[in-house]
Amino acid sequence: LNHLEYTYPKPGVAFMDGVTMGGGVGIACPCRYRVATERTLLAMPETTIGIFPDVGGGRYLSRLRGRLAQYLALTGARLDGAECLRLRFATHFLPSDRLEEAKERIMAQPFRVQAVLDELSEEYVPDARIMGDLDKIDNYFAADRLEDILDALDAGAADGDEWAVAQAATIRAKSPTACKVSLKLLLESPYQLHFVDEMRMEYGIMVRMIRHPDFKEGVRALLIDKDNTPNWRPANPQVIGDRDVEAFFEPLPPEEQWLPFDF
Repeated sequence: LNHLEYTYPKPGVAFMDGVTMGGGVGIACPCRYRVATERTLLAMPETTIGIFPDVGGGRYLSRLRGRLAQYLALTGARLDGAECLRLRFATHFLPSDRLEEAKERIMAQPFRVQAVLDELSEEYVPDARIMGDLDKIDNYFAADRLEDILDALDAGAADGDEWAVAQAATIRAKSPTACKVSLKLLLESPYQLHFVDEMRMEYGIMVRMIRHPDFKEGVRALLIDKDNTPNWRPANPQVIGDRDVEAFFEPLPPEEQWLPFDF
């Protein structure tokens, strides 16, 4: 579905009016027009359940400015509509009470999609709070090693930075394996020249990650028992070596690799 959306000849329109997380991001981001509202809540929180930002997440995140990709992938931070617009996850910002009018006008004149959205877009968009954190994000998340990022955040926390305290605590609640795989994904994704290459790589990673004990444990802790106390294996990121991470990225046998749907 994600690949079909990405390559479909007709432009898609996604109305991100509410929670747009994980698979929702995978559905919205391939669309040419992505509409945020004051009710939008967008995130890629997969590391919470022991997996990584998939469904094209590596492609979308890795092309953000600075170190936003590393910050969003590791923390699963939630973005509101104004932040989505500033970071270009959204192409337009409309008040939610204008969405029905937008849909009716688009259905009546589908050849005027962009014009309709431009005409209805909110002239005043609330401040995007994340823009005030860009310097901190670029500083604390400058490394590509999880341990180095945590060390930087801990150093900031020692200097009294409460923002660094909060981010370090958030990351330490995630699966260390998933965090390390996510960081490597952000390094590899820019070299996947076509979306089909990204999908093939992500599928191979996911086939292995859902067999890792952290996925089952993350789902248990967050969605089944809801105790929010996952027992990650391993819990210490320092014992997860580069070879352990690289194993998730090994190509699958040809007969098991993902292929786009052939109509």
